[in-house]
Amino acid sequence: MATDYDAPRKTEDDSESIEALKERVPDKMSGSVDVEDADNPSGFELPGADLSDLELDVVVLPPQEDEFTCMNCFLVKHRSQLDHEGGDGPICRECAA
Repeated sequence: MATDYDAPRKTEDDSESIEALKERVPDKMSGSVDVEDADNPSGFELPGADLSDLELDVVVLPPQEDEFTCMNCFLVKHRSQLDHEGGDGPICRECAA
């Protein structure tokens, strides 16, 4: 039997009014409103804001024994991604393809 999926589907359960549905769903806006976002406690930063006084703490690790830097894309990759060692240096599988 063929089914027309674009046809409107009406059953006896569809007879509920929108007000009855609203009563069943809890109001998400009720209660206290969290003014400060926990993910961004300093507020919203607009694009192009001056970030020159911002200090970042970054830990840079030296190359590990099982890593190499592809001489084509200059990404540090695991030795399992090594395709071949060319005249210019190691090349990864993605760049060799």
